[in-house]
Amino acid sequence: MTYILAIDQGTTSSRAIAFNHDGKALITAQREFTQHFPHPGWVEHDALEIWETQLAVAREAIDRMGSLPAAIGITNQRETTVLWDRATGMPLARAIVWQDRRTVSACEQIRASGAHHAIERKTGLVLDAYFSATKIAWLLEQIPEGWARAEAGELAFGTIDSWLVWKLTAGRLHLTDPSNASRTLLMHLSTAQWDESLLATFGIPSALLPTIVPSSGIVGETDPQWFGKPIPIAGIAGDQQAATFGQACFSPGQAKNTYGTGCFMLMNTGGAPTFSSNKLIGTLGWQTRAETVWCLEGSVFMAGATVQWLRDGLRLIERASDIEPLAASVLDTADVWLVPAFAGLGAPDWDGHARGLMIGMTRGTTRAHIARAALESIALQSADLMTAMARDAGKPVTELRVDGGATQNNLLMQMQADIAGIPVLRPAMTETTAFGAAALAGLAINFWSGLEAVAQCWKLDQRFEPRWSDSRRDTHRERWRAAVDRSRDWARS
Repeated sequence: MTYILAIDQGTTSSRAIAFNHDGKALITAQREFTQHFPHPGWVEHDALEIWETQLAVAREAIDRMGSLPAAIGITNQRETTVLWDRATGMPLARAIVWQDRRTVSACEQIRASGAHHAIERKTGLVLDAYFSATKIAWLLEQIPEGWARAEAGELAFGTIDSWLVWKLTAGRLHLTDPSNASRTLLMHLSTAQWDESLLATFGIPSALLPTIVPSSGIVGETDPQWFGKPIPIAGIAGDQQAATFGQACFSPGQAKNTYGTGCFMLMNTGGAPTFSSNKLIGTLGWQTRAETVWCLEGSVFMAGATVQWLRDGLRLIERASDIEPLAASVLDTADVWLVPAFAGLGAPDWDGHARGLMIGMTRGTTRAHIARAALESIALQSADLMTAMARDAGKPVTELRVDGGATQNNLLMQMQADIAGIPVLRPAMTETTAFGAAALAGLAINFWSGLEAVAQCWKLDQRFEPRWSDSRRDTHRERWRAAVDRSRDWARS
């Protein structure tokens, strides 16, 4: 059977999914990998473990399919920073994950100098520890002779896509696509190229950087040692841009929200970059043979990760799926509010010093109220993004396409519709991130004839209509913002 293999390298697991012409996920293989938290606010991954788990699931999927795919598409957790030795192909330290907050002070020093204005004007991003540039600089400081070795061309930097391409091609290719490059603070958003003045601001040697190539196009082949024969690598995109593509948000104004470890809302803004005035970020969506598309994005750092915390940290539930019936066992949160600012606040607040807060508890508070407050926090943070996005776009978002594992939680989806005040559309196939990578690869080899053929793969599963009155919605969101305000600036030293 002819199929495309999507390599979906996420924050907590590595997956491989085979897709057919109808966009149906035929086979999924998945393995979790270790999360490292060496200090408060630090989050690290072992890049070799990522590679080993990703290779294992790709081999498993291919073995189960019984044939090689027509092509491979790659999608990945973004901003996570890997530094490796070009000669040995070995990482020089653990990867610094996008959630990591160790470089908040470095960002503040740059901000104090006033250089952030030019950075944000060129990149469309907010100067924040979330992005890759300060992570690269931190790693170079820790590695013996790191700066000198980088200048000499001995070292390589990559986000996870670059690392996987390097390993898949046995070190022959060092590249990335514009969607991932736009998340580093080093790419000029308008030109989709590395910017020398940005590199100078952060002190990053250009010799470290991968070549930027289109998101859809054959860039090379896997080394025969991995799968027996070479397979074309034909698609690359950061996970949220891939999900937007997989949701068929091909027209300006269409928006999607992915509910994973975090929440990531993107709106297609068309063929020119949009620079936010409401603390969202401009990002490059994808680049194909026919077009380059830009997006507006808002990021929530803690969504599914909040449920994981209830399970693993507080042990309020045994399985993540237990949260829906537990939260549904009470009619409301009884005025309990959970602000999951464990890694600071993302858009539209951008407060690296905010910390998690739970407020409103009484002797009558139960774990069910806390579970419901946790789910509401996901929907409330996403609604904040939607409000900022509508202000930037000059018109309201009229519907929201959703994907990610948490969309199977019907209570959460109804909460999202109620709190945002718009219909929420859940597709029949929620693996839209992986499908987006497969679609970008499939377009490159004419597996799909064009965007219309890809869009035909999108089918509705369920539509959630808002039930709340405007006054109830407004009151609820005002109360939420009061709780958010109390979480701000807590960890400032």
